Amino acid sequence: MKKITAPTVLVYLLAAPAMAQDVSLVDTYKGIHAHPELSHHEEHTAALLAAELRKSGYTVTERVGKYPDGTQAYGVVAILENGRGPKLLIRADMDALPIIEETGVAYASQVDGVMHACGHDVHVATMIGTGRALAAVKAKWHGTLMLVGQPSEETIDGAKALLADHLYERFGTPDLAIALHDTNSRAAGTVGVTSGPALTSSTSVNVVLRGIGAHGAQPQAGKDPVVMAGEFIVQLQTIVSRQENPRDPSIVTIGSIHGGTKRNIIPNEVKMEITARAYSDKARQIIVDGIRRTAQGVALSAGVPEDLAPIVTVLDAESTPVMYNDPKLTARVRAALVHALGAQNVIDEEPGTASEDFGILGLEGRKIPTMMFGLGAIDPGKFAAAAAEGKLVPGPHNSRFEPAPEPTLRTGVTAMSAVAIALLQ
Repeated sequence: MKKITAPTVLVYLLAAPAMAQDVSLVDTYKGIHAHPELSHHEEHTAALLAAELRKSGYTVTERVGKYPDGTQAYGVVAILENGRGPKLLIRADMDALPIIEETGVAYASQVDGVMHACGHDVHVATMIGTGRALAAVKAKWHGTLMLVGQPSEETIDGAKALLADHLYERFGTPDLAIALHDTNSRAAGTVGVTSGPALTSSTSVNVVLRGIGAHGAQPQAGKDPVVMAGEFIVQLQTIVSRQENPRDPSIVTIGSIHGGTKRNIIPNEVKMEITARAYSDKARQIIVDGIRRTAQGVALSAGVPEDLAPIVTVLDAESTPVMYNDPKLTARVRAALVHALGAQNVIDEEPGTASEDFGILGLEGRKIPTMMFGLGAIDPGKFAAAAAEGKLVPGPHNSRFEPAPEPTLRTGVTAMSAVAIALLQ
């Protein structure tokens, strides 16, 4: 079968807005950006994605996904069958973040305290463009496209919600799954590729150190959990520095600590929220075990009675495994990207320390090969100027994160379309 070339993809991409589409892809992106929706509330974004994919001929199902409390999610699944061949899942996440936007762009968020600060608006718009392009060149590929608009990535329960609603039982199990994520570490027009462990796992842990309250003037009458918390925080650092293999990097961060109500009152407890990140299941378990031992040891050394032992809770609903890029699939994706964008625009990148729940769609044991590549999103001029000063422009989860719409979307759709066609041969 003749392979599609990058210029051919671009012809269809640029023509797509004229094919019964109401607005250009850039305008669609700006509309999504101006109207962000938080996790679990992506109603209008999901409806827009569903409507656009229907226009391109996909069979679309809305309200796919179920959360543990029984609430229905706003997942979107769009299917386009095109003869015999592989089934390819392409995922785009849709939710925004509780951040006040400070970019100053004309299409800035119109929702108080909510912003597409992680670029999921780029992902949704890219999926719309990719869906249009692939529907327009059906002679170039064979198989089944399964485009998934995923809710609630920021709360890392969206992929789990889709599987809980029998995603694969209802729509078929894909042979391969791919996704992209925009980044400030690359200029628009380029992409980044990582093989193997690409992003760390994220494990959320709550720790409650319990003591015995007392008057601040009589500390001997109590067991001070504030002091215990201080010792716990210091000792916790040795998990990474002395218990982990230095060749298997990991991170432990205490992001929240609360205890006490008044300066002269020793409280009954101190609560801490911890996030742990690792590139392997072994390193993750060392961290979890180390947190438990450290909490227990601090309480024991303080003489806390057994009935007030620390409470350590691993929050499975707020945890996600390592994002693993299957090496064989990654090699195929990289080759397609080089063909579409040129070797100079495809960068091999080191693993990152952020986390993603896309890998969950690969199922336990990595039954379905998955791969996510990075999409450069920063205006090339701004990126070069910052690099010359040894700086990095604001990125995801920052109130000033500002993707350059046109070159980012053009590259995203070109790249994802070319990869999809290469995989659907």
